[in-house]
Amino acid sequence: MTAATATRLSATDSAPKTKARNRQRWASSRTYISAAIIVLWCLLPAYWMMVTAFRDVGYTFDATPFFTHVTMDNFVTAFSTDLGNHFGRALLNSLIIGIVSTVIALVVGVFAAYALARLNFRGKFLVLGFILGASMFPGVALVTPLFQLFTDLSWIGTYQALIIPDISFVLPLTVYTLTSFFREMPWELEEAARIDGCTQGQAFRKVIMPLAAPAVFTTAILAFISAWNEYLIASQLSNDATQTVTVAIASFAGAQPHQEPYTTVMAAGTIVTIPLVIMVLVFQRKIVAGLTAGAVK
Repeated sequence: MTAATATRLSATDSAPKTKARNRQRWASSRTYISAAIIVLWCLLPAYWMMVTAFRDVGYTFDATPFFTHVTMDNFVTAFSTDLGNHFGRALLNSLIIGIVSTVIALVVGVFAAYALARLNFRGKFLVLGFILGASMFPGVALVTPLFQLFTDLSWIGTYQALIIPDISFVLPLTVYTLTSFFREMPWELEEAARIDGCTQGQAFRKVIMPLAAPAVFTTAILAFISAWNEYLIASQLSNDATQTVTVAIASFAGAQPHQEPYTTVMAAGTIVTIPLVIMVLVFQRKIVAGLTAGAVK
C-alpha cells in the first residue's frame, strides 16, 4: 500500500467522525442558545420590575435599561399607610395563609399519596383521575359558588374563607407529586422494617418518611408558592383585614386621583418576589432532588 493510498483511506475514515463531532457541537450550541433565550425571556420582566422599583417617580417612564435616578422612596411608600395601603399587614396575611394551607395539604397529601401508591383497592386509578381533574378545574368557575357559600356561613373576610380554597388548589399537586415518588420506592425497605419488629405506622414514620423528605420538601415549596401567588379567590373573599399581598398590590392608590403608582407597585412586587427567589436558590439542590426522586428505580 502506497503512502498516498493510506492517506486517502485515513481521510475517508476521519470524515464521518468529523461530521459526527460537528453535529454534536451544533446540537450543544442549539441547547445553550435555547436555554439563554428562555432565561432572558423569563428574567427580563423581573429585571425591569427591579429597575422601575428603584427609580424616582419623576422618571417612571424613562426607557434607560439600567438603574438610574435610584431611590428607596418607593419601598417606603409601599409600606406607608397614609394612602390606605396596608402592605405590611397583607404580607403577614399571605404568610399565615400560605403556611397553614401548605401544612394541611402536606399532612393530607402524604397519607393520600401513600395510600394511592401502596394500597390496592377498587377504584384507585379513578380516585387519582379525579384528583388530576380537580387540579385542572378552572378557578374562575368556583368564585360565584364559593362566594355564595361563604356568605351564607358569614365567612367572607375570614382566614378560613381563603385557606380552604387554597388547600383545594395545592392538594392535587401535593398528592400527584408524592404518589409518583411513593410508587417508585421499593417495598423491600418497608418489609425489612416490619420484619425487624416495626408496625406499619412505625415503618412509615421511621423508614419511609425520612427517605421521602426531598420529595416532601419540594412539594411544600411548590404548594407554598402556589398559595402565595393566588389572586382570583382572594380578591373576592377577603376584606381590608385579611387581604393578601396580591390583592394589596392591585389595590395600591396613587397620591392623585386616577394615578397609577407604577413605581410603588414595582417596589411591592420586588419585595414579594425576592424572598421566593432566594428560597428557591438556597434550596435548589433539595428541589432538584425531590423533582428527580423516583424517576429511576
